[in-house]
Parts: sequence; C-alpha cells; structure tokens
Amino acid sequence: MPNLLANRQDDCSCCPWQYLPDNLLLHIFSNLTPQCLLTSSQTCLHWHQVALDEFLWKAIFSRWWKVEPRVLHLAPGKTSWLSEFKRLYYHTPLIECEVLRQHRDQVLHVSFSHDGKLFSTCSKDGYVKVWNVNHPTSLQYYADMREFTWKYTQFSQFNRSDTLLLVSGVHFGAHSTSGEIAVFNLVDGFELQCRVLNKPYDIFGTWYNENYLLSGNLHWLGSLTSCSVLWLNKAYQALESEQESVVMRLFKFHNVNASSMRTIMIANCHDTLPPPESDTDADSHAHRTCGSCQQASGDASHLKDTCGCSTEHAEHQSPRHSDVSPNRRLVDNSSGADKTQSTQEHHDTDWGLDSDNTCRRTGGEHSSSQSLGECGDSLVGCDCDCNHAHHKCHDCGDDEDPGSRGAEFMESSTTDTNKSNQSTPKVESGDKYLIFTTGLKTYTPHQIGVKRIRSLEAERKMNMPRSSVSELPNPPVAPPFHLMPDIAENQGGLNQDEPFDSVDHLIELHGHIIGMCLTPDHRYLYVNCRAWPQGYHIDNPLSPPPIAQEIDIHVIDLWCMCKVDTILHAHKAYTPNDECFFIFLDASHEYVASGAEDKFGYMWDRHYGVFLAKFQHADVVNSVAFNPQDPEMVVTVSDDHSIKIWRSRHQMAQLKSEVEITNVEKTQSTIFDDLDDL
Repeated sequence: MPNLLANRQDDCSCCPWQYLPDNLLLHIFSNLTPQCLLTSSQTCLHWHQVALDEFLWKAIFSRWWKVEPRVLHLAPGKTSWLSEFKRLYYHTPLIECEVLRQHRDQVLHVSFSHDGKLFSTCSKDGYVKVWNVNHPTSLQYYADMREFTWKYTQFSQFNRSDTLLLVSGVHFGAHSTSGEIAVFNLVDGFELQCRVLNKPYDIFGTWYNENYLLSGNLHWLGSLTSCSVLWLNKAYQALESEQESVVMRLFKFHNVNASSMRTIMIANCHDTLPPPESDTDADSHAHRTCGSCQQASGDASHLKDTCGCSTEHAEHQSPRHSDVSPNRRLVDNSSGADKTQSTQEHHDTDWGLDSDNTCRRTGGEHSSSQSLGECGDSLVGCDCDCNHAHHKCHDCGDDEDPGSRGAEFMESSTTDTNKSNQSTPKVESGDKYLIFTTGLKTYTPHQIGVKRIRSLEAERKMNMPRSSVSELPNPPVAPPFHLMPDIAENQGGLNQDEPFDSVDHLIELHGHIIGMCLTPDHRYLYVNCRAWPQGYHIDNPLSPPPIAQEIDIHVIDLWCMCKVDTILHAHKAYTPNDECFFIFLDASHEYVASGAEDKFGYMWDRHYGVFLAKFQHADVVNSVAFNPQDPEMVVTVSDDHSIKIWRSRHQMAQLKSEVEITNVEKTQSTIFDDLDDL
C-alpha cells in the first residue's frame, strides 16, 4: 500500500496543493468531518502524515464529542486520539443485533458470567433463563421457580468460577416482603443445590466467595425499629460430617425509623494505595465531565477519572436446603466456537488504516467513507461547555489532587510491567467490604453502608489447631478448610442478647437509591439515585420527601470512602416513593450504562464523561449488563418482555461478513448437489 501512495505522490508532484505548508493543511483538515479527513489521508504520503497529527485528532475528538478542548486529556493507558475516536465510534456497542422474546412477562434483570460465555435473565413470568452468547444467541438452561411458590425471579449472579448461579426471587402474596435464594449448578445440568430464606426480598443476596453466599432476615423490635441479620450460607448440600455447619450469622444491625438493610454486595478490600503521581501526571489526568451533566444539574459537576484503561487492568481473582428440583431443562446447543469476542485490531480495513496507522486504500462495503457516513446519526454528545477542576471529597471536605489516587496504577500496566506490579492495590488476606443500602431518616434507602469483613478464611485457619492443618492429607484447593465452625461452636445466631454490629462508613446521598454496581477493579461504586428537593425536611419517617424524575449517577471511591461529584444525568424515572423499584446499572472498564423508566437504556464513557448511546425499548428498561470479556457487547432487558443484544459497528461488520461467506458456501453446496443429481 505505501507503493500505491508513492505512485500517487509522483502523479501529483506538479499539483500546487502539494506545496501547502503543514499549518495551513492542518487548519483545512480541522474543518473536515472524520470521514472526509480519512479519505483525504489517502491522497498522498504528505497528506497522510499530516492527517495523522495527534493535535488534529484531539481537536476533532473535542468537536465531535463536544468536550471543551482545554480540559480534554487522554485517558490513562491510551496513546492516540485517533485510536480513542475510533474506539468510541467504531468499537462501542450501540447497534441492535438481536431481540429475544422467550420471556412471557417483564424481564427484570440480566447478568453475565465472568468468562463472558453465558448470561442469565430473570422475569416476572417466574423463570430464570441462561443464554449462550455465541451468535445467534441460544437458550442453554431454564427453570420455573413458581413450583416453589415464587411469584417471580428478580436477580441472578454467577460465582467467580462460573460453576454456580445464585437466583433471587419473591414469594407469592399481595403484600409479601419475603423472598428466597436458590443456587443452581452450571456444571451438572442446572441441578438445584440449595434454597435459602431471604427477607426482605430486596436484599437480593450475593456471593461471599466460590461456595458461600450471603442472605438476610428482618426482625421487627417495635413499630419503627427492627434488626437486620446477615447470614453466611453454604451453597451446596454435600456434608463431610453431621457436625458441619451450613449457615452462620455474620452481622446484626439495628435499624431505626422503619428502615432496613437492602441490596447487599461484596467488594474486595484494597489495603494500600498506589504511589502519588507527579504534578504533571496529575494535571494530565484531571477530572472530566460532560457538558450535559452541568446543564442538567445546574452546577459545575466534576467527573473524576474513574475509568479502567483496558482489560489488562481487570481484576484477576481466578469461587435451608431442599431435595426438590424445579421444572428445569437443559437445551442442547452444540454450536461452534465463539465468533464475536475479537480484538479491535480486526477489521481495521473499515477505517482505511492498518493497526500501525499506516494509510491504505479500502474497498467494498466496509470502506472508511461508508463506515463513518452515519456517524452523526448514531451518537449523541453533550452540547455545552465543561469546567474541569479538582474535586473535593464530600465526606471530609478536603481538597484532593485529581490524579493522586489510582491514575498511575491504571496507566502504568500498559507501559511498564514492573511499575504496574508495584502500584497494584493489595488485598489483605481476603478481607472484603460488605456494601448495602440503608437509612436513618426514613424507610426509603438513602445511605450507602460499608462494613469491613475480616477474612473468614484467615480467622478460621488461625483458630484451627496446627496439627489439624498440617496433618491433612492432600488438602483441597477450594476451599482449603470450612469457613464455619462446627454446629456445637456455631451458636451465635441463637443468642438474642448479643450487641448490634456497627457500620464502618455511612455515605449520605440525599435521595432514593434505586441501583448500585461495582467497577471490575472494585474501586468505584456507581449508584443510581433520585434526589430529594433542596432544603428538604423529614418530620415523619413514613413520609419521605418527593423524589426527582431525573436519575443521578453518583460515584463513590472505595479507596478513600469519599463521594466523587455527581457526574451523569440523562435518564429518568417516574414512579413515586412508595412504588419506586430498582433500575440496575453496570460498569465495564471503560463504560457505564443504566436502564431507565423513559423506555431507553443509556451509556457513557467513564473517563471523558461523554454520552455515547441510547438503547431503545417499548417500555421501562430495567437492567443493562456488559460482557466482561467483550466490551463491544451489551445486553438490555425491559418490561416489554424483550431481551436486546447490542454490538459495535466493528462486530456487526464481522457478523455481516460471516453471513455472506456462509451464504456463498451454501450456494456452492447447492450447486454441487445439483451436479450430483445429474
């Protein structure tokens, strides 16, 4: 291809355009659309070199995504504005690829397995269904939980090794607050492993580790006071001894003003922070925000650099009983290998650039001009100025350097392996954070509670006699020992006189919390919240203030337990306090997405804060989930009974090429069959 450009250079050697100075060419190119610029870059070597100028592409990036240039900084770990533009335009999942309509009622939740090969959906039809992500998507397992007096399924979560699936549901009853958790084995034909009581049902439940899960129970102590008890449960029935415990009380919290613990999740506890950055690095990683955020909130909201740079920064942590099984089925789908999980280097022909940014001609229907033609129709950006500045920790009031925590850790892993190893946060003996929603002022959840869980594995090992550990023949790998003491020693849950446990951190959000999710590295907690009005006052805990229709996404930094400023506004909800329901959101290494009641799902870039895409449905979008191994795939579920799979332009081009090749092969096969008949 360089030979072709050299020939074109010779052909145009007498053209006066060849003698334009670079600064004039840059000025002309800066006014072109990305499509026209890439087309112009194929004119000759000189134009090609000028068209790849980084300052030029930064200006185009700023104009296209409507981010103020003076506060625009390259995301940590990224090296090229052209590559970043390409990522946001060509490798972002925003095109509807498939629609699945095999649920008969509202679909409430979707979650992916950690290996990205399966995803699970829960619905008000009472079913939990597990799907294979290979295109076209196929049903792998399903179970009807109405056989166990479940009204519907509401939440599911895979354990770390993707061998077990936790499913949470709601019991029948007009005013029932009781629910249940079921665990299914994904290795042995979706067999039911155990069932655990869960009250209230919106605790949902979560995995503690590979083989143990957390559930809750609520005990009323008075008209407005209660006690929330958190239980650790074994996820399978097999017992090595009659003395082995299968359940253990973990915490007991006191609730006031009709509130209770809800929506629990587990995060890994980071004990050491990365070393501080230099002033230059800190300035280059200043906080970002989208102009529409400020316009909606009415103040200068600041977005901290809360993105994960790439998949290299992902977390690598590489997991009462019933004999009755529900109506479950194993669907045999012996399809081929996954064809959609590919890297961004594939199909660079669609941009007219090689992976090393060498310009070349492209042909066919995936040329650069065609792939960029519909850009303006597909993406929406904010349309007002941004003001980026140092943010202030809301809880402590101290000014914090925007790049001092974590930016160097995120950036260094792609440039210096040794440096990355030094700055990676450490985990102390498996300590974890219990994160939950609660409240002190009213019954609606308006606070985030955090409680540190000292490593149960480490404590159990310390309490075991040395001989019992050292004399174990070939000790198992997972788990190496039981987390719970024997039944004779496990009487804590029966003693009602034990004191209540304290909460380590309470973070006030001044609104009704309707969704939470963790980033893959477990550093940031993203929270959907519908704000209370300014200057609100609560006289009666049973009458909370009215809530806004706008949903705000707050970000909490779990390293310093402080709240980063509100950063994202766009999605809406309309139900009042007493009918408000959960809107699930999800965060990948580079994006965050949420459902909404306005019949759309929404997606933003975590670093630049720009609004990227809307996922349209015919009714409320309840949940959004990214494929953890394929950032170019996202799934949304809705009250319109549908599951929609969205893929990037890059993947859609790949799938289209594969379909065309398959059609050609089928045609050839038919011709050969006809020849055989002759």
